[in-house]
Amino acid sequence: MVSVPFPTHGKQSVTPAEQPPTPVKLVIAGGFGVGKTTAVASISEIRPLTTEAAITEVAAGVDDLTHTPGKTTTTVAMDFGRVTIDPTLKLYLFGTPGQDRFGFMWDDLVEGALASLVIVDTRRLDDCYAAVDYFEHRDVPFAVAVNAFDGKVEHRLEEVRWALDIAEHVPLIVFDARKTGSVRDALLAALQVAVSRAEAAALP
Repeated sequence: MVSVPFPTHGKQSVTPAEQPPTPVKLVIAGGFGVGKTTAVASISEIRPLTTEAAITEVAAGVDDLTHTPGKTTTTVAMDFGRVTIDPTLKLYLFGTPGQDRFGFMWDDLVEGALASLVIVDTRRLDDCYAAVDYFEHRDVPFAVAVNAFDGKVEHRLEEVRWALDIAEHVPLIVFDARKTGSVRDALLAALQVAVSRAEAAALP
């Protein structure tokens, strides 16, 4: 027996429209040369927008290039990228400039952000405290990701947490800014902090 579809008189069956993914703004922050631009470029599904300028002799005298001798450019405004986590969530990534003289731009870039990922270079912990302190005072949920330059870190995570005075509830992980999967996991750690805070706030 052959089944025959019910005639529709030329009309196509209508299915509910798929909901577009929720847009979420996430900031990637940290000091000079910690790997923010690299992280955005590693995971962005679009060609990332960068505002990099060549490091001049004058700038080299201001910015410490001791641990980044091969660095020839620096972000002077922001980096921008986009990544779809799943059909329900799309992240818009904003990378901050790392130098203190561009710090005035952070307030604008952080406005409206759901969470932040603070990248740390353990070779220069003194340069990383300001970024952690900034998000604590702004009360923006964040996670801290130690960038494993050359596949290693200079200090153990518990030492980093103590040195930077990172609260126990803040995720502290090691990642590689050059690897897509590693950057994704770091971003998800930052998002989880925001989700956990929202859930806690919703409790009676």
